[in-house]
Amino acid sequence: MLGPKVEASSTDIELRLLMEAIYLKYSYDFRDYSRASQKRRVLHALAQLDCPTISALQSRVLHDPGVFMQLLQYLTVPVSEMFRDPAFFLALRQHVAPHLQTYPSIKVWVAGCSTGEEVYSLAILLREEGLLERSLIYATDINPVSLDKARQGIYPLGSISGHTVNYQKAGGKRAFSDYYTAAYDAAVFDKTLRDSVTFADHSLATDSVFSETQLVLCRNVLIYFNKKLQDRAFGLFHESLSHRGFMALGSKESIEFSSYAHQFEPLVRAERIFRKLP
Repeated sequence: MLGPKVEASSTDIELRLLMEAIYLKYSYDFRDYSRASQKRRVLHALAQLDCPTISALQSRVLHDPGVFMQLLQYLTVPVSEMFRDPAFFLALRQHVAPHLQTYPSIKVWVAGCSTGEEVYSLAILLREEGLLERSLIYATDINPVSLDKARQGIYPLGSISGHTVNYQKAGGKRAFSDYYTAAYDAAVFDKTLRDSVTFADHSLATDSVFSETQLVLCRNVLIYFNKKLQDRAFGLFHESLSHRGFMALGSKESIEFSSYAHQFEPLVRAERIFRKLP
């Protein structure tokens, strides 16, 4: 016997239509992102963009690419900091770096790099472990505004004290101030850290693997995906990783219930660092 049919709310219908419109018009695929998070962000954007309904926002997005770019900043809210979750970076330094030392060259993929704080953190760690000069870091994101900020490597001076504490807790070997120059109200990071980084547009929802890598970092991105899209991302990471390569997730993310759970083993379970099984 069939249960009662659950009607979707008007808001939910409008939200699905907006995501479909964005995909058809701009090829950005948010259709399998977590609906609750998506709704919260879109409703916040309505007030900021002065739209009475999601349908009104959809009309503006379809007819004005500038409005879509504004909405994109809400759909991909960049929240990051240097050496975020210091215990993770300490584990990376202690448990992954020694394995990377055995490779003649290293490729790392930072998926969903946002405004670049994690990229510079990783570059600093690799430099201190003597690995940066033989490393190539692919830093990817779907938001061109965030990617531009990441390329610039300029961050508010007010955030540096917090970044410094994180760096020290993450096993930093120098003074954090060695890596940036203070100018006006900003910290400009050493441009030589970027010499090993390639910033590129890439969507985990629609794009394919572009290189073989030894390490993939995708932290605090998958929490915004539904299970179908998480599985797609895990498939890309598995395909990208070389034999016995490493994958790192965010503190609230897990591979346990995905269809790729049996393809990885935990290296440092508490810090969500996994290793590809042969």
